[in-house]
Amino acid sequence: MQFIKKTSSRNTILGLMVKLVLALVIILGIIFLLNKIDFPAPKKDIEKKIPNENFKIIK
Repeated sequence: MQFIKKTSSRNTILGLMVKLVLALVIILGIIFLLNKIDFPAPKKDIEKKIPNENFKIIK
């Protein structure tokens, strides 16, 4: 039985590139789909009252 040593790294680089492109496509697809969702705007205006006690007059 002979053992054959693989000296070419082309297959590993090609596989890595395919995985990176696939991951990039999936991430961009998720971002695109999230942009398509129309989230409703809040119906109630947010109003916060600030008491005058917290303000200091500087002369």
